[in-house]
Amino acid sequence: MTLRDLKPGQKGKVSSIGTTGAMKRRIMDMGVTPGVEIKVIKAAPLGDPIEVNVRGYELSLRKDEAAQIQVEM
Repeated sequence: MTLRDLKPGQKGKVSSIGTTGAMKRRIMDMGVTPGVEIKVIKAAPLGDPIEVNVRGYELSLRKDEAAQIQVEM
């Protein structure tokens, strides 16, 4: 399951990041690393971007970024 599949209010634990290179580094620099708990706060009306809470702060991610983050419930 990916972060993109979670609905607002649901939580998950990041298991892996399925991309490489600059995009993976950028996602990890924002605090999204394997093992961290992440909660979907809300999604924009058209679904892009989504707002998540990670490490105590809110972060907005695009759908294509969220689709690269594998989570487990």
